[in-house]
Amino acid sequence: MYMKRKIYDKILAWKKGNGKSALLVQGAKRVGKSYIVEEFAKNEYKSYILIDFNKASKEIKDIFLYDIDNLSKLFLKLSAYYNVKLYERDTLIILDEVQLFPRARSAIKYLVEDGRYDYIETGSLISIRESVKNILIPSEEDSVNMYPLDFEEFLWATGNESVMEFIRDSYENRRPLGQALHRKAMDLFRQYLIVGGMPQAVVAFVETQDFNAVDKAKRLILKLYREDIRKHAKGYEMKVEAIFDELPSQLKNTNRHFKLSSLKQGARFDEYKDAMFWLSDAMIVNNCFNSTEPNIGLNLNRDRALLKCYMGDTGLLISHAFDENGIVSEEIYKKILLGKLEVNMGMVMENIVAQMLVANGKRLFFYSHSSQTDKSSRMEIDFLISKNKISNRHNISPIEVKSSKNYKLTSLQKYMDKYYEQANTPYVLHTGDYKEQNGIIYLPLYMTMFL
Repeated sequence: MYMKRKIYDKILAWKKGNGKSALLVQGAKRVGKSYIVEEFAKNEYKSYILIDFNKASKEIKDIFLYDIDNLSKLFLKLSAYYNVKLYERDTLIILDEVQLFPRARSAIKYLVEDGRYDYIETGSLISIRESVKNILIPSEEDSVNMYPLDFEEFLWATGNESVMEFIRDSYENRRPLGQALHRKAMDLFRQYLIVGGMPQAVVAFVETQDFNAVDKAKRLILKLYREDIRKHAKGYEMKVEAIFDELPSQLKNTNRHFKLSSLKQGARFDEYKDAMFWLSDAMIVNNCFNSTEPNIGLNLNRDRALLKCYMGDTGLLISHAFDENGIVSEEIYKKILLGKLEVNMGMVMENIVAQMLVANGKRLFFYSHSSQTDKSSRMEIDFLISKNKISNRHNISPIEVKSSKNYKLTSLQKYMDKYYEQANTPYVLHTGDYKEQNGIIYLPLYMTMFL
């Protein structure tokens, strides 16, 4: 099935640069990079060549090693090998899984300077040592991140396009959606929670409407991630796998903080930072750091050792977390769908909010202040986001995520009192409809994507 993705328009905007740069599309494995780039090539160019370095022969690799000084010869060989006619300024050459052959990536400098054709690279694990060893990163390379399907893309895939028009109108005009439409939107959002945004899982859902089939698709992706860890996290694969296995139980903690002591007694951040970076670079996880003084620059006051580690895709988290029998039971999926699963829904809702904020270009920060002596100063704010345009005051919006209908806002009220000068609009993301009360905006969870 054809899957409409928002990144297509970003690639189209890059194409208008008329070959002045190559484009690197990076994202987690199985997020749909190769699919969307090939669809783009079919629609926007007269011809294209897709070089998959996961399968490329020694002959193809040798072309990039030995013919880079004679580009006419290089293009002639590629044209002959793939049996594709090349058209000046109307052919796209795709370097798929380019991290597996870094020398092809370093060749981009000369290929772009030549100017005859366009180039798109796709890859994951782009920044790890093995993927950049002994190469010069080309300055002629733009990059764009690709994430799992967001909620709107999920609605497109499942044939519910019109629902998003009502949701967007409600958000822009700051008014409730109304009971019937809100209930429908939450039902669809819970489907999105369960299925997630990995294309194979979405296709399985659309084609079968069977959560067991969806779970099997997600489990294959989790298996692939484990294989990648063992294959590519050289030197610290055991640490990476230990963190990966520990993710669900860490997110079950009340404050979601990742406690390294659960991996090894006395473990320190410096000991595990490479493993944490590997998972983040692979875009398997989204790391969220504590900002100790939430003012103009969240990153300036980042506590690197205190973090929360969310899964990059919430559908995968559910399959990763509820797998006691090797497959998530239909009963658990039904409870999530009906909003009846009370235990562990906090971690699921926080994870989906993190996923949606990252897909919207936000870096993840939270605020935590603990005190053994002063109970009144203790607080925990789930997320912080800054305004696009920073001013002297009111730059940071605190966000609280609530998975049930009954909740308190003690931390949010403390935060607003303490940081009134720098606090922008506070948000509560909840399962209810849109409302504004006492200076707080309450957004239904599915509107997170608009923040």
